Amino acid sequence: MARGKKPRNNRSGNNGATLGFEAKMWEAADKLRSNMDAAEYKHVVLGLIFLKYISDAFEEHHAKLVAETDQGADPEDPDEYQAFNIFWVPKEARWEFLQAKAKQPTIGKMVDDAMDAIERDNRNLKGVLPKNYARPALDKQRLGELIDLIGTIGLGDAENRSKDILGRVYEYFLAQFASAEGKKGGQFYTPRCVVQVLVEMLAPYKGRVYDPCCGSGGMFVQSEKFVEAHGGHLGDISIYGQESNNTTWRLSKMNLAIRGIDVNLGPEHADSFHRDLHKDLKADYVLANPPFNDSDWGGERLQDDVRWKYGVSPKGNANFAWVQHFIHHLAPNGLAGFVLANGSMSSNQSGEGEIRKNIIEADLVDCMVALPGQLFYSTQIPVCLWFIARDKKNGRFRDRGGETLFIDARKLGTMIDRVHRELTDEDIRDIADTYHAWRGDEDCDKEYEDVPGFCKAATLEDIRHHNYILTPGRYVGAAEVEEDDEPFEEKMGRLTSQLSRQFEESHRHEEAIRNNLAALGFEVQS
Repeated sequence: MARGKKPRNNRSGNNGATLGFEAKMWEAADKLRSNMDAAEYKHVVLGLIFLKYISDAFEEHHAKLVAETDQGADPEDPDEYQAFNIFWVPKEARWEFLQAKAKQPTIGKMVDDAMDAIERDNRNLKGVLPKNYARPALDKQRLGELIDLIGTIGLGDAENRSKDILGRVYEYFLAQFASAEGKKGGQFYTPRCVVQVLVEMLAPYKGRVYDPCCGSGGMFVQSEKFVEAHGGHLGDISIYGQESNNTTWRLSKMNLAIRGIDVNLGPEHADSFHRDLHKDLKADYVLANPPFNDSDWGGERLQDDVRWKYGVSPKGNANFAWVQHFIHHLAPNGLAGFVLANGSMSSNQSGEGEIRKNIIEADLVDCMVALPGQLFYSTQIPVCLWFIARDKKNGRFRDRGGETLFIDARKLGTMIDRVHRELTDEDIRDIADTYHAWRGDEDCDKEYEDVPGFCKAATLEDIRHHNYILTPGRYVGAAEVEEDDEPFEEKMGRLTSQLSRQFEESHRHEEAIRNNLAALGFEVQS
């Protein structure tokens, strides 16, 4: 089937909200936050959404077992649930029980007890769930109202009882908390449209997918969505991840459990540089958004590390430590796509330029994409996407050995509020289809051609000529300007008339300001 004819994910603006009630629910939940800090409130809300999800899934299966009791089914046997990959929920943790007690002053302790009971009976959730609902600082009346609010998710509509609905609410709330927390929040959330570009370009249909700095698990969610949307089988991909922050690791475990995604995140949080939990993994796909320009990564303790094949990564910046970590974990035919700060494309400080040169000369850089600003909640630093191919001549695609594709997407995207931009469906398609056409993907029905100002297939010699700088703007050139056939005299007449009107308007504003200041007793000298 041609790539352009495949079903595509249902994307939209507003951070992927497509259900209608998500924004209203966020607004209602945010009102209940009162003066609580967003970083703290995040765990209160997301923990309850998770509890509602596993309880709904449990109750749905419980009803089936009740109907089958005459066939020997036992609705209160945990094995009946675990056999279907459904979490066992003890009676004191079931949503119906908690919601009935929501107005009681002891509801906080009841929720904590429920979380403890679920962790006790489901070992893979041990140490994952939030358990601080009884603290005095958390208003119990508002907590009860929040439980009632979350209790409305999935009611009154059979479709809304599905795990996908709660998963999308969870994802939407993650995005909103990232926005509310600003820079700190961005540490656990990569904008959905950026993840979609990576996933659409790498097209992880089959094989091992790896993210060594996985945040809240967005790369994995989108990878699974991609497989589903393009007619693949979820069992064809296996997922491996790692996260160094304990709080974020727990968010990821809940996010992926809500989605029913089977993933190996290791037994606990751990630093990928200093305690690699997947040391022997060779992945078919690496997707990642590592911390930008991290200066406190402990590089001084890893000077002789086997991963630094292309040069010892500088102690003061982890960017190229991450790049080499990704390359190290790629299978012989593997592909990697990851986000980095724009400085990674041109920096020559502390040996970074030499490392970049060695990676380029090894013919590993497949594609570079410059993204527009204001996509991230965490930073206004311009960012880019790197795509690494272990073997450009592996037979899966057209032979692109000695060549790199440059895409300048800085002019794409739409502002969704005063400070945030989002790539549209069409933007994502333009970027991904350009890449697949260039790679000669058999599922792509588009022929590649250079487009001035947007994309350029450059040779290794071209990159050498630019001193191994990978900034797309250096290669794609300027966009073609449409011919202007307006006669010079007419244009000048139109422009001078417009300027005259603007001068008149300016004088009116100036006079009004002078009069207002004079009324206050202040004279402005001409």
